[in-house]
Amino acid sequence: MDLESIRVGQVFRCGDRLFRCTDKGQRVVVAIRVDCVTVASNDGRTWSLTGEQAEAEGWFNGPPYAVAETVFDEDDLTVCEPLD
Repeated sequence: MDLESIRVGQVFRCGDRLFRCTDKGQRVVVAIRVDCVTVASNDGRTWSLTGEQAEAEGWFNGPPYAVAETVFDEDDLTVCEPLD
């Protein structure tokens, strides 16, 4: 996958994880992970949500997003593949 082929909102695979592009610059793509979400509480408990559960609860609504964004540079994108 190359930088020119990706668009905001597009879902892509990088390894065994799924990401959705949230922003695109001249040399990087910013994306959120959408196949699962790990949630941590103030008392130290953690649990996971599936992508479908997280979507239904609004975790992927933004910006700003309730989940961490990941930056992919041009070299990172060479190992990614578009899904749509």
